[in-house]
Amino acid sequence: MPLTVVIIKHYQTQCKSLSNSVCLSTMVGTFPLLSVQPTRGLVDEKIQVVVRNLPPALSVTLHSLHRSEDKDLWEAFGHYTSDGQGTVTVAKDASLGGTYEGAEPMGLLWSMQPVPGSRTGLRLRKMDVLTPMVVHISVYSGHMTEGFSKQSPLATVFTERWYMAPGVCRIDIREHGVRGTLFLPPGPGPFPGVLDMWGGGGGLVEYRSCLLASQGFVSMALEYLSHDKNRTSDIDFKTYFEKAFRIVQEHPLVMKDRVALFGLSFGVSVALTLVAYSKVISPRCCVCISGSHVNPVNKAIGEVFRKMKEDGYKTQFDEEGRVVWRDIILPIPTDLGEKVDMGRIKCPLMLVVGEDDQNWATVESAKDMTQMMRAAGNEHLLTILQYPDAGHLIEPPYTPHFRASNFIVPQTQQKVIMLWGGYPKPHADAQEDCWEKSLSFLRQHLYPSPDSVPKAKL
Repeated sequence: MPLTVVIIKHYQTQCKSLSNSVCLSTMVGTFPLLSVQPTRGLVDEKIQVVVRNLPPALSVTLHSLHRSEDKDLWEAFGHYTSDGQGTVTVAKDASLGGTYEGAEPMGLLWSMQPVPGSRTGLRLRKMDVLTPMVVHISVYSGHMTEGFSKQSPLATVFTERWYMAPGVCRIDIREHGVRGTLFLPPGPGPFPGVLDMWGGGGGLVEYRSCLLASQGFVSMALEYLSHDKNRTSDIDFKTYFEKAFRIVQEHPLVMKDRVALFGLSFGVSVALTLVAYSKVISPRCCVCISGSHVNPVNKAIGEVFRKMKEDGYKTQFDEEGRVVWRDIILPIPTDLGEKVDMGRIKCPLMLVVGEDDQNWATVESAKDMTQMMRAAGNEHLLTILQYPDAGHLIEPPYTPHFRASNFIVPQTQQKVIMLWGGYPKPHADAQEDCWEKSLSFLRQHLYPSPDSVPKAKL
């Protein structure tokens, strides 16, 4: 059962210093009570934040604070007024200002941003899934916008946000030249499988695969763009990705005929190429987020990147000097040699598109893919989720939005500020809706029956 943790520091001293002169006196027993439930949960679970025992009509600020693995501080805050019973309920009461406005149950998480004075170009990502994200939530008197570290809160609690549910097993994969991390759900199985591929940033990114395992899928996060340029250049489509798929497929806990592909950005190019051209593997379904069918990965990855580098002259820059890549693949080619032949797709396919994607021409790509599949007679396999004012980085729900962030260009190792696009509120809505519908899509096509889907909770 979730617990309510209340920390009240130097309460009588603080009471005397309240700027709005409302004294929450110990004589009348009006200690503020801050509740966050659950205090330990998965990152895709909603939290309930309630403040009680306040004077009626008191202005307060709810504030969240997280220290990232890179030691950077992230915060969000909302302005509230207590009701006639002295209560603030974040799920139903409207924030009057702050980093989010309106009734936003998860605003204290999705609207997080680096605290003033932080390094530029930051992006909040969880790299160690064996530990939780710890978020401190506090309530302050008055409507504050800065200086939180210099004030004493009325009460503070913390909540742990986990990608890994109890019983999920993490296994390092170093087989047949393939590198990745396999996550196994708790229980005897068998389970459906997912091969999870991230984008052009490279490295081994585990948190989405870990969360998929927490939701009942054997999932392998695949490293295929190594920071070792020599290794990346040698990776060949016909061997590496098919070997990775078979590692998932042949695990004893996996239903061998129920394995999906999940790709984001450049990972979409890989996934679509596999689905269309591989004679070795047959994915049951495919989820593609913020990607394109242009530049198929049907050759060594080094060659694919050389082609992209040739088109680098199309790179644009916004008024702040941030890199805009979306024009690199425009106009969408008509030559089938320069894009995946979507008429060859023979499994259910979900495309996820942010309409303000500034990194890749995903809107134009989705339109062309739809036309190709319609002409080929396989459009019935296609599901498109299209989100106005969402950007490129559509991540698991409640992940803070980053319109731009630091990025290392894989072809040159140059550090730039990449413009991803999107706006906080619509992007947050897109992430929540996309995750829910992606899980439903995977369950529909991978699980034999709805009753066989396990429920993972902390």
